[in-house]
Amino acid sequence: MSENESGPADEAREDLPATPDSTQLEVVEVREGMFGAEGTGDTSGYGRLRRPVAMPGPSRRPYGGWHDDVADRLEAGFSDVATSSPEGGPIEKVVVDRGEITFYIRRHHLLEVAKLLRDDAGLRFEFCSGVSGVHYPDEEGRELHAVYHLLSMTHNRRIRLEVTAPDDDPHIPSVVAVYPTADWHERETYDFFGIVFDGHPALTRIQMPDDWPGHPQRKDYPLGGIPVEYKGATIPPPDERRSYA
Repeated sequence: MSENESGPADEAREDLPATPDSTQLEVVEVREGMFGAEGTGDTSGYGRLRRPVAMPGPSRRPYGGWHDDVADRLEAGFSDVATSSPEGGPIEKVVVDRGEITFYIRRHHLLEVAKLLRDDAGLRFEFCSGVSGVHYPDEEGRELHAVYHLLSMTHNRRIRLEVTAPDDDPHIPSVVAVYPTADWHERETYDFFGIVFDGHPALTRIQMPDDWPGHPQRKDYPLGGIPVEYKGATIPPPDERRSYA
C-alpha cells in the first residue's frame, strides 16, 4: 500500500471521538535561576536558568468516562445562568490531565457549584478533603488560585475545583457552610497565601503568629533575611549564605 492510500484501519480511526489534547500548554510564568531567587552571586551557572511554567490548557469533549457525566450535570444545573450571563456559566474551563479532571469555577459562583456537587443525586461529592493555594505572580489578574479536592463516596469519584482571584482583590467565598472540613484548610491557605475567604467563621492565621507580616508561600516572599521573632535569630538572604573564592 502506498503512502497516499488509506486502509480500513485509517477509516475506523476517523470515526473515533476526539480526545482531550493535554499537550496544548499555557505558560503562566517564567522562573529564573534554580529556585527563582535573584542576585545570589551564583557562579555555578544555575543562576542563568530560565524555565517556563506551563499548565495544561482547556480540554475538549469528550473528556472520557464519568468525567462527561459530571460535566453534563454541572452544565445542566446552571444552563439558565449560561444563557443569561454575558460571561457564560460558572464553569470557566475544564482541564483533564493524567486522568484527573479540574473544573475552573468563577469565584462568585463557587458556593452554588459546591452545593450542587454535594446535593445532586448523580454527583454526591459529599466530602472536601482539602483546600490549598497556589501563587502565580506573572498571571496578571489571576495571581492567586484556591484548589478544592472533592470526593464522592457514593460514586467513588474524585474531582478538583480551582478558583482564581487577583492580588489586588484576594477574596473568594468560603465553602465552610457547605463543607465544614474546609474550616482549617481555608485558614491555612489564608495564612500562607493571603487569600481572604469571605464568610469564614473565624479567619485567623493557623501556623504563623497573628502579627506576622506577609504570606510565606507566595513566590514573591523573600527566601531569607526574615527575623525569626520567637527565637531571636535571622535567616540570611541567599546571597549571604555562601561565599565564592
